Amino acid sequence: MKITNQQFHEKENRNADLSNQATVSERSRLVKWEDPMIGITAGTKMSGIELLRSILRGEIPPPPIANLMNMKFNEVGEGYTIFSIEPGEYHCNPAGLVHGGVLATLLDSAMALAIYSLLPQGTGNITVDIHITYVRPVTPDTGVLYCKGEALHKGGQIATATGKVYDRNNKLYAHATTTCMLLNNKKDNHTTHQ
Repeated sequence: MKITNQQFHEKENRNADLSNQATVSERSRLVKWEDPMIGITAGTKMSGIELLRSILRGEIPPPPIANLMNMKFNEVGEGYTIFSIEPGEYHCNPAGLVHGGVLATLLDSAMALAIYSLLPQGTGNITVDIHITYVRPVTPDTGVLYCKGEALHKGGQIATATGKVYDRNNKLYAHATTTCMLLNNKKDNHTTHQ
């Protein structure tokens, strides 16, 4: 089907109008991070909890994913961690809700590092499996969310943990379980999960 010059120019003008609307609503966000090798190298010289406490005290920079997602590392103890995140519109999916992957990343970080907090020097872990149940939607207006990860079991090669995402009123948004493989960094030639 042929289109006339007039139809072509009308379509071109509509596209230009849409392009101008996109430019007006465009936003940007600058993300900065430090060399991840600092934490990776430090992780080979200290236990999991020692590394995590060093990150919490600001002596070692957080992994770049924390800066990218705007996650905050709030607390660590033997077998547990607490993270927080304030959802923003840059976390949204096409429906205007916070993408489920944001909560998945938050849960994965909290649960895997809860396990990592129990590991001796030279041992790391990597997520093998994660199961998440989302119980309510998150929007950019939800406010700060917290995520607590707790180790449930640590064996010789496998460890498990649970996690939950909740708001300041303890309203639950998601809960999860994970299985992590434990790695001897010297033997397996792997780095730690961060």
